Amino acid sequence: MLRLNCFFQAKKGQYDRALEAAIALVAKSQSRPGCISYDAFESVTRPDVFCIVETWADQASLDVHSKTPEFIENVGIINECGEMKIEVLEK
Repeated sequence: MLRLNCFFQAKKGQYDRALEAAIALVAKSQSRPGCISYDAFESVTRPDVFCIVETWADQASLDVHSKTPEFIENVGIINECGEMKIEVLEK
């Protein structure tokens, strides 16, 4: 099982656009084969930060997900809007 914590910090004026892309990505990703959980969370202490938390059954499921059109499009938008840092935890 893999858990990814994808922390995002927006450039000035880009938070809403990035969050919309994250919400669209979450909506499509939750039904992917091998997806155990997938959600986005907003920081209560920093108005320019959110986190996407993903749990996948295995690396193969994550690899398929990362090649989907919605992943490529929405992660591209998120990366245009700020900086993302990813933590990968394996169990």
